[in-house]
Amino acid sequence: MNCWVAVGLFCLLLFTPWMSRAQGNPFILLASTIGPIDSGIIDLLENEFERETGIRVRHVGAGTGAALDIARKGEVDLVLVHAKSLEEKFVQEGFGTERVDLMYNDFVIVGPPGDPAGIKGMKEATEALKAISQKGVSFISRGDNSGTHVAEMDLWKKAAIKPSGSWYVIYEKGAEGKVPTLRYTDQRGAYTVIDRATLLTLQGQIKLVVLVEKDEALLNYISLIPVNLKKLSKVNYSDAMTFVKWLTSPEKGQKIIRDFGKKEYGSPLFFPNSKEWRDLQGVKN
Repeated sequence: MNCWVAVGLFCLLLFTPWMSRAQGNPFILLASTIGPIDSGIIDLLENEFERETGIRVRHVGAGTGAALDIARKGEVDLVLVHAKSLEEKFVQEGFGTERVDLMYNDFVIVGPPGDPAGIKGMKEATEALKAISQKGVSFISRGDNSGTHVAEMDLWKKAAIKPSGSWYVIYEKGAEGKVPTLRYTDQRGAYTVIDRATLLTLQGQIKLVVLVEKDEALLNYISLIPVNLKKLSKVNYSDAMTFVKWLTSPEKGQKIIRDFGKKEYGSPLFFPNSKEWRDLQGVKN
């Protein structure tokens, strides 16, 4: 797509809610991290919410850092993101009212089937990263301050490694999302950190395989943050909170999250994690 066309479409999407509100129509604009959009769950949640309430929701996709920057300008009513440190800063600055638990999945370390770094089956992600760096095997990073990039850098920090050198490649188009990054990693026969949902949506299309998984450090928590009406007066806080309540309800959004992907991929792509859901299941915080 021509870059000016893309910019025009983005501006049109941002203008639409203000025009809709001026006409008295309920409308919410969400800035969401890209992975859930690529999986299809965002469209499903938005459509089901509109069907039940009559309130329209539309979204723009961006990495977590960029999504929060869009919200800082007052151009969206709600964000859906997955980088705790960036989320907490956003709330502390007064742009968001609170972090609301929504769902989670997990990251995995993927690489070529031949596994030249020899990390297959390692129990700790940090040990796998140490092996990759010591052997100088190609690793692809998004490098875009997205939630995935922040999670990756947290893992390097825990491994006490500052990745650098020809083996550590920052993908120049990483900001376009997880799918392009994963395809590029596959083409390079390299390693990367990616969420399992994105990997499942590309199964059969790439050769990369899961080599390290099920480390608690790889859990990927996804949150909602309503934009603060007191800070940014144009936001539609009331309808955004109606959407938040619906998304976190065990009988509404959380049920959809629980079942999403089971038929298509044989396992859910995300797991419900709202406080209301955990209370119902008797799960301690």
